[in-house]
Amino acid sequence: MIIHQFDQTNSILNSFIAEIRDVNIQKDAMRFRRNIERIGEVLAYEMSKTLDYEPKEVTTPLGIKKSFLCSDKLVLCSVLRAGLPLHHGILSYFDGAENAFISAYRNHPNNDDAFEVIVNYFAAPPLDDKILVLTDPMLATGKTLENVLNALKGHGSPKQIHIISVIGSKTGVAKVAETFPDYTQLWIAAVDEGLTSKGYIVPGLGDAGDLSYGAKL
Repeated sequence: MIIHQFDQTNSILNSFIAEIRDVNIQKDAMRFRRNIERIGEVLAYEMSKTLDYEPKEVTTPLGIKKSFLCSDKLVLCSVLRAGLPLHHGILSYFDGAENAFISAYRNHPNNDDAFEVIVNYFAAPPLDDKILVLTDPMLATGKTLENVLNALKGHGSPKQIHIISVIGSKTGVAKVAETFPDYTQLWIAAVDEGLTSKGYIVPGLGDAGDLSYGAKL
């Protein structure tokens, strides 16, 4: 798996990452969502450089201009609900992409730190020969994306798989590299060192879903 980790190079992306981590700025849910969207836009642009393009003539008021436009067909699949702002940011750049959604949540059967990831909703178009873009803002343990990959089986064989994430842990990145095919590429804004006993990224930013849409029961 090819890993593109962007916190190792200084860019304006650092500002968006810093704001989503800041406990004071986090109080503004609209700004939090918008920053996640902006991170998605930056990562989508970087990912676009790896896609296939073909020439097309465009008629202007004054003549003809040949442009090179993306020829790949994309399917953008996001994990509900935390993945929605990231999905919107990426979709604003790939506005012709098809869309897929999957729900995944942590189930603590014994009311302790141990958990399993449950998938109970999935909707997607056929994936054969398309570019599959999986989005999950927090790549903590990697279990969610592993379950998403299993749920996608039977929907076709994508040409390539790209994973777009905002913040991950080293453990989660290693798990995804172990689980996904070699032709997968990971585009991630930042990678943190640790995980808590409950599987939350440290220093991370907290629960991205709650910060975007409010606390859940």
